[in-house]
Amino acid sequence: MKVTIDIECTPVEARAFLGLPDVSTLNDRMVEEMVRRMEANMDSLEPEALMRQWTAFGGQMTDNFMSFMQQAASSGVPKTDK
Repeated sequence: MKVTIDIECTPVEARAFLGLPDVSTLNDRMVEEMVRRMEANMDSLEPEALMRQWTAFGGQMTDNFMSFMQQAASSGVPKTDK
């Protein structure tokens, strides 16, 4: 036998019914803090500064990735003793 029950309720009502904690105040505080931090760091979001950071970091990451791939490729090749 198969029984299907459809319950219509809001997410708040579902959390209360299941006994889950109300985290809406915590969520509001976290959003406020994120907004405050973003506003404090708006000067670092300049496109020129971001591009300088990304290109400097990207070049080093490309070299590291290539080195990693070369090591991985050479470690998978069986060594032959001749």
